[in-house]
Formats: sequence, structure tokens, C-alpha cells
Amino acid sequence: MSRIGKKPIPIPKDIKVDITGTEVKVSHGDQSLTQAIVPGIRVSVDEGNIVVERDNDLRQTRALHGLLRSLINNMVIGLSEGFKKNLEITGVGYKAQKSDNKLIMDLGYSHQVIFEEPEGITFELASPTRIAVKGADKQLVGEMAAQIRAARLPDAYKGKGVRYAGEVLRLKVGKSGAK
Repeated sequence: MSRIGKKPIPIPKDIKVDITGTEVKVSHGDQSLTQAIVPGIRVSVDEGNIVVERDNDLRQTRALHGLLRSLINNMVIGLSEGFKKNLEITGVGYKAQKSDNKLIMDLGYSHQVIFEEPEGITFELASPTRIAVKGADKQLVGEMAAQIRAARLPDAYKGKGVRYAGEVLRLKVGKSGAK
């Protein structure tokens, strides 16, 4: 039995869970997230917990058992606490600013790089060089942070660019010059 799959998911008091035949819907206030249920896996609510069980021991079902439990758990955590990814901008003249629901970044290109907030995601700027991507959907938060980072990947020689907060870069030495 899957160690992750057999753990029950506690439901906080302000979270509402609806299970239909083919999907699980978790909602909090006006926000809601849905996840499709794979055939061969049963999801039920039991004494304030969500329980994920599998019907058979086929390889595919065993593989998806823990995955489905983790996805549902991420929906519950995302709606109750939220997810956050922090990014740092390093480099002379590199900066970000927020205008309405757009993130406008100057990253050394001849043009500005602009990202619009997708539904369910917010950008927060603690300073012109620190960006926080927040939201309830863990996958969408990570994907948006990765897209922002990809706008100017950290340079291997000077370390200039957009990186995750706390990301350690191994800088290359560069040219040694004439001797």
C-alpha cells in the first residue's frame, strides 16, 4: 500500500469538499479547485478527513494512488493557507514594477518584459528586485514563477538575472587573461 496514499487528509473548518463520481471539488469562499478522479481510485469524506483508496493493485492504479492524494492535499492546503514562490532580480539596472495586474520588468533587453496576472495568481513586490508569486493552485504558482525566471535566466559568470530566493549559483571563473 502506498505510504502517502493511505494517509487521510484533514479538512479545515472553513474548507468545503464535494465529491461527485468523476471529480473532487474543494472550495473556500469564492475560490474553488477541482481534480479529476482516475478510474480504480475511490475518494470519500470520513469523519472530517478525505480518504483516498484504490480498488485494485494494478501498476497504473498503484502509481496514481499517492499522486491523487497529494494533488487533493495540495488543493486543501492551497485554499486554506496558499502557496508562495519568491524570486530575486540581480543585475545593474534590472528591476520590476507592478502596474494594475501586470508585472513589468527591465532585464537588460531593448524592451520591457511584461507578465499579466493569470486568474488566481497575484504578484507582490517587496522591493524593485524582489517578487512574490502567490496563489492557491500550487502548479500554477510554480509554473508562473518558472516563466518569470525564464525571462532572464541567471548568468553563469556574473550571476545576473532572475533566480529563486535562496537559489545557489555556481559561478564560472571566466577568462584568465594573458600571462
